[in-house]
Amino acid sequence: MTESTPSNEESQAQPAAESADVAAATPGEAPPAKQPTSPPPAPALVVDPLADARAEAARMKDQWVRTAADFDNYRKRARRDVDDARKAGREDLLKELLPVFDNLERAIVSAQRATEVKPVADGLAMVVKQFVDVVGRAGITKVPTVGAAFDPSIHEAIQQVETDDHPPGTVVSEIQAGYMQGERLVRAAMVVVAKPRTGESAAS
Repeated sequence: MTESTPSNEESQAQPAAESADVAAATPGEAPPAKQPTSPPPAPALVVDPLADARAEAARMKDQWVRTAADFDNYRKRARRDVDDARKAGREDLLKELLPVFDNLERAIVSAQRATEVKPVADGLAMVVKQFVDVVGRAGITKVPTVGAAFDPSIHEAIQQVETDDHPPGTVVSEIQAGYMQGERLVRAAMVVVAKPRTGESAAS
């Protein structure tokens, strides 16, 4: 079996092509390099509107949950602060009132051993004045009653009396004191109010 050998024409054509490439280059320069081919452009990403909307909804829900939790914590903290402030205010007022109760107890002991009424009455009057001073420093004042015009917003009329000594609608007497804290009513005063006499009463 004989091997095939390249013909003389083929062996002469290959060196000739190589020499032609070398001859095409500028003398003194390397032959031009082959330019790399650019990769094909990447396909455009297709955005799913439904998936994007779901992701946005999930993000907004998470933000809402966090905001609601922060607000709930703030509300609890504010409530605790208000409760603590109220407790501190009550404690301060109680400390101011304790001396009043101490003096009241001393007055009761003195009244049990007293032989005259006037010293006891004077002592009780002093205790009442001390109480009024203490609550006054706390911003609590008594509702004006006797001689003042009847005001249903601060007075509670439990009786009316016919009298010529006071104009109609005037508070004649106080049954139970009322108190206000600043502009806020704590307890209405129970009062008796004057009314004009009827014809028969005036004639008699």
